Amino acid sequence: MSLASRDTIAAIATAPGAGGVGIVRLSGARAHAVAATLCRLHLKPRHAHYVRFGNADGDTIDDGIALLFKAPASYTGEDVVELQAHGSPVVLELLLQRCVELGARRARPGEFSERAFLNGKLDLAQAEAVADLIAAADANAARAARRALEGEFSRRVDALAADVLAIRVHVEAAIDFADEPIDTLGGAQLRARCAAAMQALDDLLGAAERGRRLRDGLHAVIVGPPNAGKSSLLNALAGSDRAIVTDIAGTTRDLLHEVVRIDGVELTLVDTAGMREGGDAIEREGMRRARGELERADLAIVVLDARDVDAGRGAVADAIAGVPRRLWLHNKADLLPAASPGDDVEHLQVSARTGQGLDALHARLRALAQGEGASGEGAFTARARHVDALRQARDEFALARAQLDQEALDLAAESLRQAHDALGEITGHVRADDLLGHIFSSFCIGK
Repeated sequence: MSLASRDTIAAIATAPGAGGVGIVRLSGARAHAVAATLCRLHLKPRHAHYVRFGNADGDTIDDGIALLFKAPASYTGEDVVELQAHGSPVVLELLLQRCVELGARRARPGEFSERAFLNGKLDLAQAEAVADLIAAADANAARAARRALEGEFSRRVDALAADVLAIRVHVEAAIDFADEPIDTLGGAQLRARCAAAMQALDDLLGAAERGRRLRDGLHAVIVGPPNAGKSSLLNALAGSDRAIVTDIAGTTRDLLHEVVRIDGVELTLVDTAGMREGGDAIEREGMRRARGELERADLAIVVLDARDVDAGRGAVADAIAGVPRRLWLHNKADLLPAASPGDDVEHLQVSARTGQGLDALHARLRALAQGEGASGEGAFTARARHVDALRQARDEFALARAQLDQEALDLAAESLRQAHDALGEITGHVRADDLLGHIFSSFCIGK
């Protein structure tokens, strides 16, 4: 640990604003001594003491409860003290200032959780789950963050890393017998283990992608030809007139972002300029920006005029070629004859004007955000960096399998090492200091 991590730190641990109770938290070697002076009492571990918090002149700042948690049986693994006072921002700031006067320093954002990680109380994925639990916007996200905090994600990553390491050890041992064909050195068993590990990696990547969508929401781009009703659909989903709607083709020129919640699922909806051939310079720039947004999209919501679904479809098909999921909406279905075609899972008849088909659209968007066939059981939150690391591990592992087929054992061993390191970055077993700084700086102060 660095010299800074040996300091005793202090912070207000409750949310800004007034409340019935507020907490100032201390952690470090001098936490007990600072609290004993502030409380004018020697504290017993895990015992609630009613105390009067005193300032340097001996006057009382406030009265409340003091709790001591001795190392290593604490959140950070160090001596931790929690001072519970009335939830006045003024009172809590006075308590914090007094802690600083007595030798503590103000904590950086996320420093308590960073110390928990450095002291082995949490791995990196669990530490990130603390922030995800605090930021959870609904019960599903809170439960998923709780599972990640309890180690559901970390256990699967560690088990997979152990499998990759065992395969790497087998390959490294085979290098010493380079004159022998790999089939005489347990090649069949090795290939079976590789196949099982690849399947486990694919399953974990799918679960992590669902967890990332659960945490960050689904990034859905609304795309289609001009005048198909894209902006009307955005307004219908947002429940307000966020986009200007006219009968003039090309009204939408720039991207319009709107975050909405549908049945507990968060979506970032992006309205885009109509896709077509030609257009003026401003409209062409709008289409260029739409294509750039589609490169980052989880889902393309393709809006077509139900009266002529082939109009403009070619320009749209080219734009959405790289998007992993597509949902085709035949808008203005209220203008069709009563015997109009029915829905299927990827093509829905809707009317942004009347609300026809919006319930089915909500259900489909929820299913796409949560993952096909996902019941929510065992779901955990994940972050974009976790998904990126798993993809890197999968790419390196696939490369190693190809190299094994060619009996390029040295190259396969290196690819397996890279895959193992990518998995280690998720839990922090392989880490860089700049990565830690980036992660914990996004935490709230006091956590």
